[in-house]
Amino acid sequence: MDHQFDEIIDRSNTNSIKYDFASERGMPEDLIPLWVADMDFRTPPAVTEALINASSHGIFGYSEVKMPYFQSLQSWYHNYFNWELERRWLVKTPGVVYAICTAIRAYTRPGDRILIQRPVYYPFSHSILDNDRVLVNNPLVYRDGSYSVDFEDFERKIKSNDVRLFILCNPHNPVGRVWSREELARMGDICLKYNVIVVSDEIHADFVYPGFVHTVFADLKPEFSQNCVTCTAPSKTFNLAGLQVSNIFISNKELRDSFRKEIYRTGYSQLNTLGLTACYAAYTEGRPWLEELKSYLMKNVTYVKEFLQKELPEIRLVQPEGTYLLWLDFQALGLSEEELEDLIVGKAKLWLDRGTMFGPEGKGFQRINIACPRSTLEKAMNQLRHAVKS
Repeated sequence: MDHQFDEIIDRSNTNSIKYDFASERGMPEDLIPLWVADMDFRTPPAVTEALINASSHGIFGYSEVKMPYFQSLQSWYHNYFNWELERRWLVKTPGVVYAICTAIRAYTRPGDRILIQRPVYYPFSHSILDNDRVLVNNPLVYRDGSYSVDFEDFERKIKSNDVRLFILCNPHNPVGRVWSREELARMGDICLKYNVIVVSDEIHADFVYPGFVHTVFADLKPEFSQNCVTCTAPSKTFNLAGLQVSNIFISNKELRDSFRKEIYRTGYSQLNTLGLTACYAAYTEGRPWLEELKSYLMKNVTYVKEFLQKELPEIRLVQPEGTYLLWLDFQALGLSEEELEDLIVGKAKLWLDRGTMFGPEGKGFQRINIACPRSTLEKAMNQLRHAVKS
């Protein structure tokens, strides 16, 4: 029921990056934090119970998973995405960004070119540059309040730069697009044409709003499956990021072996014991909780949309098709980046993610996390209104 998500939970003094590290990150202490993709809701009760049971045992030695763990993933992706998994495809990592960096090192060499579509989740850029590769950008096209892919530029950039790897974000963070089958197929065909491996970040796949359907890129065509690394995790869906577990699927044996070898080079082996416990519990018993959460989030989206239309029509919501991260267009205010930052932080007392974090294409935008109680969101929007009107 909605009331479970209406509860205000005090997260201060819990070593939360979202709540306890404002000063360390150069921000005032009195802001409402709506930035990082970390929900202010408790994980499903079944997950908490499983963690308590595992903790009460009192031994935390090296752990692995057996067939039931894979079956929970297999059932989840069959039931909700009609994707048929095979156990041999599974490689577990402590996070999706870790997996992306692993793929970059496994499939490319220093100086190779890697394509992304900005504005996009900022660790993509860091992962490319920090591994001494060259970033190639196929900027998304923003027109009439919505984003699309410039396919001619996509192919031209791949061909002229001899791109070796494409990092796909689907659903897209931060602009909220859930790419259609046709869009994904067109990108995939171009990548096949030029021998570009696709790393598909699908961590937000469980957050798709009515009227839209998430398509697993690797499941579109057998050729795509053989040319793709699919990155999934329960971390966003069930608020488990701190437990560090992700499930990566690679059907091509050669790609999978290269990926595993790169993991071995890092010296990493078994995952966090409690992370595996939580993941299994979430995928076996967490669906009813998730459906209630998605209903609550949809109401939060509607609230923000209606509030802006009525109170702040100069701020435009890019209507999300997926994710719990909203992309707000402040360009009509005519502010410089410094002025916009002062409006958000100094006057509205909000901690959002500024658009330029996701690339220069994000200038004039802000990303806001709406996975919080309605009362928190209402307070934030009223503070924003007061700041703009004053």
